[in-house]
Amino acid sequence: QKDDSQRLLESFNADEKEHTLVKSKAEPYTSKEEMVLEEGGSPLNSNIAAFALKAKVIYPINQKFRPLADGSSNPSLHENPKQAVLPNQVVETSMSGSLGSLSQGDKEDCSSSTTIHSTTSDDRFQARAFLKVASFPEVLTCESFDVKLCLCSLSLQDLMLLDTELRKEKNVMFIQIFRIYLTDFHRKKKISDGLLKKILLNQENDFEELQKQLDSRLQNTEMSGARNSEFQTLEDLERREREYSEHVIDNMEAFWKQTDKAQQDFLDQSKCSSAKATKIMMDLTEKMIAVESLLSESQDLQAMDIQERLFNWELMVKMLDSLKSSIPEECKGGLNTVSNILDHLTVKNNLSVRQKEELLTDLHKAFWEQLAHYSNECMQQSKELIWKRLECRAKKKEEFKRRQEAEQRSLLSKTFLTEDVHHFLKAYHGLLEKHRQAQWDLEEEDDCESAEAVADLYKELYSKASRALAELVTELFLQTLPVVTSLSVRECELLKEEWQENLVPQLEKWENHRQRRWKLFQEQLLQEKELWITEYALAAVMQKHLSEKQEKIIQGVVSRLGCLSDESVSYILQKHQLLLCSVLSRFTLRRAGLAALACMRLARKKGSLQELREQHTLQKGSSLCQDEEQWQLQKAVESHIREEEEKLEEETQETNLEFHQQLVTEIQEALQFLQQHMEQVIGQTLLQYARGEAGKKSSDHEQDFKERLVESAVESVYGTSNNINRLVQNYYQQLGKITEEYEGKKLQHLKSFQADGNERIRLKNKENELALKEKHTKGLLNVSSTVHQRIVLQQNRILAQFELRQQIRLESLKQKLLGLHYLGAELENQLREAEQDFMRELAVLTRVPLTVKKKPSKRSKPTGEKANSKRQTFQSPEAAENDCHENIQEPYGITSGLCRETPQSSHEGETEPRKNSKMLKKKGSR
Repeated sequence: QKDDSQRLLESFNADEKEHTLVKSKAEPYTSKEEMVLEEGGSPLNSNIAAFALKAKVIYPINQKFRPLADGSSNPSLHENPKQAVLPNQVVETSMSGSLGSLSQGDKEDCSSSTTIHSTTSDDRFQARAFLKVASFPEVLTCESFDVKLCLCSLSLQDLMLLDTELRKEKNVMFIQIFRIYLTDFHRKKKISDGLLKKILLNQENDFEELQKQLDSRLQNTEMSGARNSEFQTLEDLERREREYSEHVIDNMEAFWKQTDKAQQDFLDQSKCSSAKATKIMMDLTEKMIAVESLLSESQDLQAMDIQERLFNWELMVKMLDSLKSSIPEECKGGLNTVSNILDHLTVKNNLSVRQKEELLTDLHKAFWEQLAHYSNECMQQSKELIWKRLECRAKKKEEFKRRQEAEQRSLLSKTFLTEDVHHFLKAYHGLLEKHRQAQWDLEEEDDCESAEAVADLYKELYSKASRALAELVTELFLQTLPVVTSLSVRECELLKEEWQENLVPQLEKWENHRQRRWKLFQEQLLQEKELWITEYALAAVMQKHLSEKQEKIIQGVVSRLGCLSDESVSYILQKHQLLLCSVLSRFTLRRAGLAALACMRLARKKGSLQELREQHTLQKGSSLCQDEEQWQLQKAVESHIREEEEKLEEETQETNLEFHQQLVTEIQEALQFLQQHMEQVIGQTLLQYARGEAGKKSSDHEQDFKERLVESAVESVYGTSNNINRLVQNYYQQLGKITEEYEGKKLQHLKSFQADGNERIRLKNKENELALKEKHTKGLLNVSSTVHQRIVLQQNRILAQFELRQQIRLESLKQKLLGLHYLGAELENQLREAEQDFMRELAVLTRVPLTVKKKPSKRSKPTGEKANSKRQTFQSPEAAENDCHENIQEPYGITSGLCRETPQSSHEGETEPRKNSKMLKKKGSR
């Protein structure tokens, strides 16, 4: 199935063949003076024309008094008057203004065939207003200069609409997933019906509020700087796109914070256990990763479709422009042939110069006025046609929207279980994809039909112009010439036949030029496609590199958190993957938008340079035999083209660098949000871990047991002041010995570790330096020794050394932490032993009956600890069970934070006995 642009091209070519006078643009390098020279006219005319060629005279396009074929001047009556155009003013395309006139000639015809058009960028280009359009059919009535800008602005609108639709889809999917999990809890009687409705209502209201805030900010952005609702400038468009991106990033941050808040509120109110809460959060995160994956894939495909549609739009616009420009060009050719015939009559003295000028002036004036009338009618019909089609399109889209919303409500009203979440995601996303595709097909079909309808109007205009020109020329040859000259009617009929015969080869040459110009345009469009594909692939590589770098960073952070469970680590990694995918998806669209803005900024220079290339290529193809002067002029044009290409390349690099730096800055800001968010997630995970560990080490039941023991000892009559004081002093002395022994072992461990570590680092550094030196030398031998390559190799060597030393330092710290953890665990067990001995001796002294429990087995103690399995401890069953759990050591994967807590926890273990001993001292003093 052929695309719309190809069908339009075939229709255009088929209709051209039906007309006898249908050709294309006039040859831009065939000037009136050259035609007069070829005809071998009078010496006066030949001298003037030759002088114009040698002097390379260039007349301003809008000049009213211009030299005619014989060198005399006369007001250009055939030129349609129009008001001056201000730099920021946009003028609607009027065929009477764009068709031009014979006396003023084409823009290229006004100068010689070697005229060099400067492509220097106007400083006011970014401030130049162009028409603000909402759909492709509106572009068909724009000024030709603004077409590229309008098409790119439409692509930006499509990207923005796509971003809005996917963002709304993500919001709906999260709320629906959340609803499924809440309904599951309600079905299991874990939450009440009222609580279910309350949570859902709160979340829906919160997300609606977020959307309202975003809409309000976007509306303010749209209104700021909008002095005219019908026109816009490139500067305003760049500012609006930048602010839009900032608002969307802020909304994304608020969305993820709101989702975390929703999950936490749900878990708090449902009173789940810590393990159950972690599992639910992991499930929700996994489902949202699936959502982001679906939306990211859809976004990439539709962004490519948007770019492909832009190319198709350019094809259709170019074909319409070719058809539109062929009308004045072929008419100019017909009038030019008439002028040549009258020149011959002037040379033969059948006409005076004055009579010839009057006849030409009357003919030009009559034809261009008639063509202007037809052109205005055609433009008005085009506007009315497009307005009606857009009105019809709006009605169809509204009908589509109502039907699609009904289908979405029907799907969302269905009940899904937690096992069916993936099925729901695929079904809902597939439904919205189908709706978007239907909308897309409707717009593409309407765009093609609108272009074909406008093309039909221009073909009708062409037919009218051809008939009008034929009638005027017939009137001139058969009615006017027999009266003003002595020629017979038969001779005048032969002149008319000569006019028709002379017109055919010239039109054939113009047809060849049209085909070559079309081929050049296709080649240019193909180059733009290849460039876009290259940039798209480069962007994908950069995105993959950024993703891998961020994943490496989070994995490095998690590797330092060895105390966490596998479930907690998986949750952290999943959360990071989810947020990173969301950030990268946003900046994929942002990169596409910046590419469109860069294209718009360079549109004027690219268009001028492409026009210069086309003129030069056509001239080289038409000029087979060249003299030395023409050859030198062509060389000058080629040199100028190269200079302009270099300037364009330099400006392109500067523009791309500017937008790239802007994109990098925005990505860094978004990644900073990602880092802050992950810090909160990791902090909450560590807090939950710390609470769990604290719950294991100290339970309320154990604390109550200690308090009861102290109260019993205080009330006992068997404990004397001296006995209790001696017992407390012995306990303090034992604690001091344990602490002093711990500090000595710790100092010894650090010294030995530092010595071993330094030796190990020195050996590894030596080995790796030799390897890096060998690799560096090999690299220098394999490549040419340029300064840049040596710098790159040196940078790689330094980076490799830095990463190696970082890895060695990390491994060293891990070994150090393991040793410190071992000593801390040993200290903790000794302190606990001392506390239990104190409590046992206190119970024996005060004759307080306590339950006797055996000490935990030796495998709970670290290596090197004195075995004391025969010792009995007086404690409650719960305390003994907790103690068993405490003494099971996990020597691997302990973080620095845990090691810092170890001494603190040991002193906390001392706090309670110290308080108890004070109470006992008071009792003894009594």
